[in-house]
Amino acid sequence: MTELVSRIQARLTAQVEELSARTEGAREGTDPEHVHQMRVAVRRARAALKAGLPLPELDAELKWLGASLGAVRDLDVQLESLRAQAVGFDEVELAAVEQLLHGLVVRRKDARKKMLGVLRSKRYRRLLEAVRAAATSEVVVAAPEDGDAEPPALVSVIRKPHRKLMRAADALGENPPDDDLHELRIHGKRLRYAAEMAEPAARKRIRALVAATKEFQDILGDHQDAVIAEDTIRGLLTELGDSIPVDVVFVAGRLVERERARKSQCRAQWRPALTDVDAAAEAVLTAP
Repeated sequence: MTELVSRIQARLTAQVEELSARTEGAREGTDPEHVHQMRVAVRRARAALKAGLPLPELDAELKWLGASLGAVRDLDVQLESLRAQAVGFDEVELAAVEQLLHGLVVRRKDARKKMLGVLRSKRYRRLLEAVRAAATSEVVVAAPEDGDAEPPALVSVIRKPHRKLMRAADALGENPPDDDLHELRIHGKRLRYAAEMAEPAARKRIRALVAATKEFQDILGDHQDAVIAEDTIRGLLTELGDSIPVDVVFVAGRLVERERARKSQCRAQWRPALTDVDAAAEAVLTAP
């Protein structure tokens, strides 16, 4: 298990350094990528813990940080996505889009204010210290669920998330609800992060698995973004009340139409992408 311990701790070290390096940029707020990469670092750190490091209190603190970052990041994604869907609109229509999105802009300001409070808190500093401590201290790593038989322990970190992903997919019907596809994406993301951590054990096959899970994750991520976008547009129209300008109603309809087209395209793509993920995972798990 020594190799697995070393890989988990190396993974934690990399993520805490990423958090530290991105903190100031997230506070400044000039580039949304800092918040995005901090959120990814939190998820990767939690995946490392789930690979076998039994530290539930640390995981809970990482979840707390991730929620704060996620509130800002989700709004960044919504604003960016809806503005991107308005490409090709004329000046009057673009002005109407900004009027429609005003409520999201206000929410982002509020979420960012709360996030800044988190990033400036003693609790956040203690969290960084706790992750560093976990990455350097003597730890006991939980044995893999399937025992010490093949595959090697480092590769076996992908077995559980792979099994959960495929079981969840098998339970879906021909036209699954949007929420079920969102949950499936989360399973795929967990498999990807586990595969990233296992890379040294079977580099070529693991890289193929990471690439396949990223494609799968991106497809269902676009699907979820389209679902949220339509709900968001409807909510923003409701917030504007009864006296909504005609131009705003018009662009809202055009945006919904585009989001539905994107959603339909993603629904046609996710099953073939999942087949690629399954094949790549099996190639890793059954390799000699």
